[in-house]
Amino acid sequence: MKIRRILATAVAAAVTTPVVFLSAAPAFADTKPSPASTQKPAQGEDDKDDMPTLEELKAAVALAQKEYDEAVVALAEAKAAVDALSKPDHVLVVAAADATKAAAAAATAKTAADEALAKAEKALAELPADATEEQKTAAAAAVTEAKKTAGEADAAKTAADALLGKASKELLDANQAASKVVGLAEKVKKAAAETLTEAKEELEFFEEIGGECTEDEALGIALSGPKTVAAGDSAVFSLRVTNTSDRTLDAVAAYTDAGVLPDGEDADDEDGFFKRYITVEWSSADVLEWTKITEKFDAVEIGTLVKGGHYDVKLRLTVAPDAPVGPGVAWAYGEFENNDGTCGIGEDFGHANFDITAAKGEKPEPKPTPSGTTATPTPAPTHGGNNTTQLGGTSNTPVRGTLAATGANDNLTGLGLAAAATVALGAGAMVVARRRKADASV
Repeated sequence: MKIRRILATAVAAAVTTPVVFLSAAPAFADTKPSPASTQKPAQGEDDKDDMPTLEELKAAVALAQKEYDEAVVALAEAKAAVDALSKPDHVLVVAAADATKAAAAAATAKTAADEALAKAEKALAELPADATEEQKTAAAAAVTEAKKTAGEADAAKTAADALLGKASKELLDANQAASKVVGLAEKVKKAAAETLTEAKEELEFFEEIGGECTEDEALGIALSGPKTVAAGDSAVFSLRVTNTSDRTLDAVAAYTDAGVLPDGEDADDEDGFFKRYITVEWSSADVLEWTKITEKFDAVEIGTLVKGGHYDVKLRLTVAPDAPVGPGVAWAYGEFENNDGTCGIGEDFGHANFDITAAKGEKPEPKPTPSGTTATPTPAPTHGGNNTTQLGGTSNTPVRGTLAATGANDNLTGLGLAAAATVALGAGAMVVARRRKADASV
């Protein structure tokens, strides 16, 4: 079972039964499986939802690579077999060619025999009335001999034609069989390639959500906003990221998003759970224009935060007109990396619950993002100055205030929502979603 679906199912369980998630969440929050998670389930238990270990995922990639390599070789061999059947020295090609020649020779012999018979019969029929008995006997014997030769030639031609038909059929069958093998080999290769790609993606995703950075209390998150948002409308939320540690954090990023919590029907549907109904945009004192949160640009890259410093961000949530009525949640968490190589994922998840209400009558479809504002976020100074946002508060903090392009996996946003949903529902467990690649640098 895919890791993403495991996590989605776990969070969906939290939506309907928080106690279920309490027992499952530690396995997702811990980057190293506990001994219990590696034990085989008791007889009769279902282990289909167990989170795979790093070793198991690496083994799956190795096996998938091996099967793919074998499929590539098998396909090459199958194609070579097809090519060989078109070469003149192939045994079946030689047999077919010989049979063709033999059939042609037999046909020529039969034609000659038939002509000889016809000539003999004509000679016998045209004997003069005064022909001697000896002439009559000779002409009759010539016809008899010609008939015998024609019969033998006909039998030879029949046999040669049969051999030609057999040889031709064997060559045709061999070509069809070889082509069928090629088709099957191509399907096997395609399936192996898909399995290999999926295995690599699962390993990459596991490494992203596992990472080497651990939960840390260095970053505080405060997120607040209105309690209701109508479908088709927008609402502004407030986000503040605070350095609560006893040192300066060199590179801080805030990850934020929002979503509609699944109802009972969608609780076990990964695609339904991750379906997006809410567009999130952000702005700050450094980036005044609204900038859209996307899968590629999914974080606000804050930059340096001094001890006790904070950074304020405005979030604009636009709910799609077709969003279902029900609970929604906005969430945020922070990450930091320091020049000395240390890093951490904020232990504090900020969240703001709200209700999505029915659309307020007929109105134009909202256009949350002004034209040309999302392609290239405006960078802010990285040294000196105060961060005085429109939300209030200052910080002597050099910031970048740009949107971080992390190249996140398609479903990482949903995974972050899953974690926030867990917190919002009081499940008491944290699912940490690493957004950056292991080798990314700030």
